[in-house]
Amino acid sequence: MLLILLLIAVWAVIIASLSPWVGTWHVLLQGIFYLVTGVIWIMPLKPLLRWMELGTWRD
Repeated sequence: MLLILLLIAVWAVIIASLSPWVGTWHVLLQGIFYLVTGVIWIMPLKPLLRWMELGTWRD
């Protein structure tokens, strides 16, 4: 569980550190960027969540 929280915190810091550049973009591009990055963060967590649920890294 701590690893999940750490990964989320690291991802949030990375995305927040990009805000000076992203803030200069058009509003629609900013929305798309934050929508995509808001969904992408779950991909690295899928194997971890699977392991937590099943006890194995693969099905």
